[in-house]
Amino acid sequence: MQRKKMVRFGVAGVSALLLSAAAHGQQFNGSRAELVDQLETMKKQLAEQKQLLETLRHSVGEQNRSIAELRRSAGGVGSEVLAGQRGTGPGGTGADPVAPGPAAPSQGQEPGQGLGLAQNPGAVGRPPVRSGRPPEVAPLFEQPGVLTPRGKFVLEPSLQFGYASSNRVALVGYTVIPALLIGLIDVREVKRNTFTAALTGRAGISNRVEVEAKLSYVYRSDATVSREIFTGTAVERVFDTSGKALGDVELAARYQLNDGGADKPYYVAGLRFKSRTGRDPFEVVTDCQQRCIGLNATGTGLPLDLPTGSGFYSLQPSLTWLFPSDPAVFFGSVSYLHNFKRKDVSRRVLNGGTEALGTVEPGAVLGLNFGIGLALNEKASLSLGYDHNTVGRTRQNGAVVPGSVRTQLGTLLVGYSYRLSANKSLNVALGAGLTRDTPDVSLTVRVPMTF
Repeated sequence: MQRKKMVRFGVAGVSALLLSAAAHGQQFNGSRAELVDQLETMKKQLAEQKQLLETLRHSVGEQNRSIAELRRSAGGVGSEVLAGQRGTGPGGTGADPVAPGPAAPSQGQEPGQGLGLAQNPGAVGRPPVRSGRPPEVAPLFEQPGVLTPRGKFVLEPSLQFGYASSNRVALVGYTVIPALLIGLIDVREVKRNTFTAALTGRAGISNRVEVEAKLSYVYRSDATVSREIFTGTAVERVFDTSGKALGDVELAARYQLNDGGADKPYYVAGLRFKSRTGRDPFEVVTDCQQRCIGLNATGTGLPLDLPTGSGFYSLQPSLTWLFPSDPAVFFGSVSYLHNFKRKDVSRRVLNGGTEALGTVEPGAVLGLNFGIGLALNEKASLSLGYDHNTVGRTRQNGAVVPGSVRTQLGTLLVGYSYRLSANKSLNVALGAGLTRDTPDVSLTVRVPMTF
């Protein structure tokens, strides 16, 4: 542009000289010698202007060739390189390609990571660094969705409260007509409170693999209100019992299958093993004299001291998915819990006796849950979800236990997460039972701390 201005300036100078010559010719018409001198001077100046114009044309030509060469070389540069020079990332839209997170930054990620200037001084900025990790959401379920970063350790103390109530009406007799019952009515109302304090540790082996161990302590209390069956009394009987002891120790491992990203799901495979370190149902003493089932059965079969464990080894594979879709994150999982059967099982009764039960195999549990997470601000997030479990029928000595049916457990969950500091968060989850066999309410408070 400056060279073009110089060319225009040179042309204007030549024109000015010509006009000046004409004026001087009129003024000095009478002096031929002076006019000849001025014409010679003008010729010299015109020659100098022509030389300057040639120099400028040569410079413009060199500039055009340089521009053409730059255009040819730019045609072979990849779009990603050009996008990096623009600082917009693939696509050149200027949008942040990192998957949006509903809460605070992922564990191990510094605030504002990837937002600095590029090392290339000619670039306006550079695209944010993609960590390949799914975004965090307020936790609702037992299995987390975001893995622990490599070299990090998460210690998570938690406290869970659950309350369940159920009413059972059993008709013992026969009916003559639908409105008339001859016999007795067994009515029972059960109120159950459960407190579980747990300490969970998770360690990141790599950015895709983590291991977990969970240690829990359980306190349970049950109150059963019933009327003595086969006595015809109208007096209600209250049976109170409780139990507190170590719960079942759990070990788990998880592996992130893919990188995912914006509008791309993340998949995390998990495997959990549950031991039987807690007090199992066959160790506690029931209120039966000799037998709880069959002939000469006495007592209700209720335990005098409540168990704190399931009594069976279990293995649970699972698959968790997270799908970022700004401004929300959809998540869910499917799982299958297999309970290993026990042989030569016996139940303890009063007076130090036992009742042989043989081989007992609990039903498998098929689980499905899903939810959505939303960011409220940089520190807080809210999650809504639903958890459903189908529990199979229990078998004893290869046959289905009489009265054992497939059970459906449905829970509606609301979770809230608040980041207290860079390495500590507060998570609260509230569950409401939607089926008759599900606990009426459950409340879980977690405080994960990263080291």
